[in-house]
Amino acid sequence: MVELHSNYTISGQTQTISGVYPTNHQEHETVELTEGINNWSEIGFYVFTSEQNGLGVQWVGDHIRPRVRAPDSWHLPVGLSLSTEIGYQRAAYSPDTWTWEIRPIIDKTMGRWYLAFNPALERTLHGPGVNQGLGFSPGVKVSYDFTRKISGGFEYYADYGRLGDFYTLHNQQQQFFVVTDLNVSPKWEINMGIGVGPTAATDHLIVKGIIGRRFNWGRKSAVE
Repeated sequence: MVELHSNYTISGQTQTISGVYPTNHQEHETVELTEGINNWSEIGFYVFTSEQNGLGVQWVGDHIRPRVRAPDSWHLPVGLSLSTEIGYQRAAYSPDTWTWEIRPIIDKTMGRWYLAFNPALERTLHGPGVNQGLGFSPGVKVSYDFTRKISGGFEYYADYGRLGDFYTLHNQQQQFFVVTDLNVSPKWEINMGIGVGPTAATDHLIVKGIIGRRFNWGRKSAVE
């Protein structure tokens, strides 16, 4: 699968803080390449870029993400998978330049409803946060199929800080998105949304989009 993740910060941080560029009016384009290994595992690779007035187009960093899932033959009541992501980002975009994440993914389809919960744990490998232990960054998605081709719902992303010693609400990052998914074909992934950040540490208004295309390298698959 090849995906392009796009997001633009309409209202964000306007000052350079500790050498990190301001996020206001910053656009990010991320290319994600994912290759399935078998029917229960895959590996993904990300290339992050940024474009901003006065800075032009910049390379931000790269991440690699292996993922495994519980096979259908286990007949679990929920979908269950686990991804781990490790990578580098330039200090001008994040003071923590090397990071590691482990992300359980629990999801369930119930009729027209889809629910997903990602209780992710993050660890800084190089940077000022290296001594802060594991951070908790949960994600949630709730969506509803209005038609066979159009779904809509909400996504939530957060960074609460270190396990056992969460940031105050003022310093937590929390984002709420209203999103839509267009299910035009099993070969395509199309997602669009607009999000608000209600806390002081969060960019206040962001728009995002994802467009992805699945490919089959030489063998027939269920989506062909």
